[in-house]
Amino acid sequence: MERREFLGMAAKGAAGAALLGIAGCQTAETPAVVEQAQETAQEVQDVISQESGFPEITWEMATSWPLALDTIFGGAEIFANRLSQITNGKFTILPRAAGELAGGTEVLNVVESGALQIGHTASYYYTGKSPATAFGTALPFGLTARQQNAWLYEGGGLQLLQEFYAERFNVIQFPAGNTGAQMGGWYNKEINTPQDFVGLKMRIPGLGGQVYDKLGATVQVIPGGEIFQALQTGAIDATEWVGPYDDYKLGFHTVTKYYYYPGWWEPGPTLEVQINLNEYNALPEEYKAAIQAAAVEANMGMLARYDVKNVEALAQIRSEAEIELRPFSDEVLSAARDASFALYDEFSQQDSDFAAIFTPWNDFRLKISEWHSLNELNYLNYMSANA
Repeated sequence: MERREFLGMAAKGAAGAALLGIAGCQTAETPAVVEQAQETAQEVQDVISQESGFPEITWEMATSWPLALDTIFGGAEIFANRLSQITNGKFTILPRAAGELAGGTEVLNVVESGALQIGHTASYYYTGKSPATAFGTALPFGLTARQQNAWLYEGGGLQLLQEFYAERFNVIQFPAGNTGAQMGGWYNKEINTPQDFVGLKMRIPGLGGQVYDKLGATVQVIPGGEIFQALQTGAIDATEWVGPYDDYKLGFHTVTKYYYYPGWWEPGPTLEVQINLNEYNALPEEYKAAIQAAAVEANMGMLARYDVKNVEALAQIRSEAEIELRPFSDEVLSAARDASFALYDEFSQQDSDFAAIFTPWNDFRLKISEWHSLNELNYLNYMSANA
């Protein structure tokens, strides 16, 4: 590829546009997205290999994750390793554990301020800045991981979010991880009716936390590395994190009894690479393209890892601990759903950024839910009964 041709193509991936090479995909299926990212990565690598003068850059990356959580911290590592490969080692990212460069819930703050160039985090940690940040991760009773990727890559979601981040925070972000549908958390008492939430001290961030607050719980936002101690000492009565693999590593099954599902507040949460926009705009176009391609692979790679590891971890939990695995009742789910959409109505009236994103997001949600319920849900229900 001629460099001038490449640069013209790469420019399409600047802030406010869809991912380079992804916007043209005809489907949001994982193989097509990853294949296009890999093709882009190879084109970038070829250009860098053939031409001299590309700068050597090293950035330290703040993350929201403890090192012990190798799958979620691993998303940052996948991104960093792939970026280095694509750029032939010229662009190096050094992921750091939560607390080393910034607190686990302070990543966006330090990237926005320019104190650090880049971070890996969950956007819903920053709903205090704007409730619209939740769209970058997950909304209660929102999109599954597959639906979230479809909305981001093909449904216009990423463009909406990048425009919002650029204007509000002077940041550009890219999807760089997804945990898949999360569990409903660990509790030291039964949750049978909505009344059981009243007075419950629970660690839960984002809009899910605000829904729990509406239901009467006392909500706390605690970084992952601090949750176990808070649960063990009784500082909190309940917590959610991700799912069996991470939850097992954090030891929640050793200090609680009830493990609920589903995690209706995080049906398909995305994690993000966030970059200070001034720093991003100063990069060669090839490095911008490399960032975007590496982020796609991190996004898909993390989801695949969780889908494999959660199966084994749940079996371990059930064999090693006397826990009770329970579904939330329909009564609980209905109350939570009503509280969620009441919250969205409030935000839409109070926050123009939220309203501008919610309207197309909700339209997409309704349409894709109808399609998936018609076809895949019936297949999955049949297969679960006849495995």
